[in-house]
Amino acid sequence: MHEPVSVYRRRRATALVTLAGVLIVGVLAIRSGGGGGGDAAPAPVSASATPARRLQLPRGGRRIFPDYRVVAFYGAPQSTRLGALGIGSPDQAGRRLLRVARGYAKKTRPALPAFELIATIATAAPGDDGLHRMHQTDDVIARYLRAARKAKALLVLDIQPGRGDFLSEAQLLEGWLRQPDVGIALDPEWHVGPVDLPGKVIGSMTADEVNAVTAYVSRLVTENDLPEKLFVVHQFTSGMIANKDRVVPRPGLALTMNVDGFGDRANKISKYAQFTSELTRFNDGFKLFYEEDTNLMTPGAVLDLRPPPDLIVYE
Repeated sequence: MHEPVSVYRRRRATALVTLAGVLIVGVLAIRSGGGGGGDAAPAPVSASATPARRLQLPRGGRRIFPDYRVVAFYGAPQSTRLGALGIGSPDQAGRRLLRVARGYAKKTRPALPAFELIATIATAAPGDDGLHRMHQTDDVIARYLRAARKAKALLVLDIQPGRGDFLSEAQLLEGWLRQPDVGIALDPEWHVGPVDLPGKVIGSMTADEVNAVTAYVSRLVTENDLPEKLFVVHQFTSGMIANKDRVVPRPGLALTMNVDGFGDRANKISKYAQFTSELTRFNDGFKLFYEEDTNLMTPGAVLDLRPPPDLIVYE
């Protein structure tokens, strides 16, 4: 089921306004070509420094699913229109997230909160290299990582590559991805061809592109003896991940397909049922939109979905 044209036009209009705002403040908050300035990416945590205890997830253990249900806020500080995570300071967002996550916590499956920070932001303007994307500075990422750790939450770095490619963008984040509590998300809606503009067309990616990034991140997990790492791919049209059945699971990754797209409950439930009924199965994610969804689903309604989502993301 494809996104209705009218729905995508609303999404596109909102995105273009947001991207224009990002460009206005970009000189102050983000820069083209990679993170930088102030705090550098932290040095990899050495597993050998604590030989009696392997590196753990923020709330204990080394496996994400099915031990936890992850509840995330998505966004960036450049604009509140980019999502819930960008409203207020990182600490304030963390406190709101913890309140929301409590609605999903069960004795048999506790909630693990997560900050999904847009680390690579697709933009309307080309930038110096013509790739239509900008990067959060290391200062910004470090600030959200500190707040995530204060909340005992994961930090998930989201990539909107514009005309760039996902693997190169992930490699720019390697210093962060070597941390035991930092995951990654790929946002193919914002991955476009060499003559297309982000927000003007619905982007996509291929299974081969997913596999290239999962192989890279899985290697980092193995080399650094890290706990399982959350790896998210967003999707709201059936063609957004070409040859999806060829996506390869990797050791050390909680590979999750997140059902994106806003609308009324019936539409969202139908889309979730479509994607979770595919023969090739992954961990299941479900995205909620505070502003665009009609009659926002409650935690109880979300958990009534079949199968219940492993990951819930609020934008």
